[in-house]
Amino acid sequence: MRVRVATTAAGITTVVLLTLPACSSHTGTARPAPSSSARPGSSAAAERNGTPLSSATLAARLLNKGDLGNGYTRKPIRPTQHDDVTVLGCPALSDLDGDAATGGSLAFPRQAKTAFTYADNSDPEVSEELYSDTPEKLSDGMERIFEAMTRCPEYQVLVGGSAVDIATRKTAPPHLGDEQWSQMLTFAAGAHDSVVKQTAIRDGNVLVIVSGSPGLVDRHLDKAVTKAARR
Repeated sequence: MRVRVATTAAGITTVVLLTLPACSSHTGTARPAPSSSARPGSSAAAERNGTPLSSATLAARLLNKGDLGNGYTRKPIRPTQHDDVTVLGCPALSDLDGDAATGGSLAFPRQAKTAFTYADNSDPEVSEELYSDTPEKLSDGMERIFEAMTRCPEYQVLVGGSAVDIATRKTAPPHLGDEQWSQMLTFAAGAHDSVVKQTAIRDGNVLVIVSGSPGLVDRHLDKAVTKAARR
């Protein structure tokens, strides 16, 4: 199966992480939407009722260096290029269109993204993506993709003639928001291995996805959800 994906110049592992999170395992749980004590007509009530937020509003709710603490450097968001990537060992992707197979169906019109590196010897990274739409559309889009992901615990992608082996396993998501998904991904390209954690939380009309070094994801997920959902 050949699909079109957006790639950057940051290297094979980062390419797969940022543009091919699909076709991997997940743990998903859904809970009834909590009742809101917000006054009818207030901004919080509007969000709980499902009014999508603008991309500008989402951008203002992204984590920043002040939220993260010392030692973090923001990574510039590079312009994307489109390259052919061959996905092997994941038949479930054939049921999705090309955009969905590469995470494209998460490209809701209202979105904002950021990424940071942390200054220590291992130079770990953490990225955050925010999306907004009606709760129903966010939930349906995430569930459709993650249902396909559960069928592919191991697969391979070919990018520019280089092979990347990917293995995934479910992880228990924290009890945040209305719906939660979480997974651990291991990328192997030649002699280089990388482990990435990815956790997605839907809270009302906002979807928060935090990916990167497992320790950094666990450290900053709660504050990312709190800031994004403004609860």
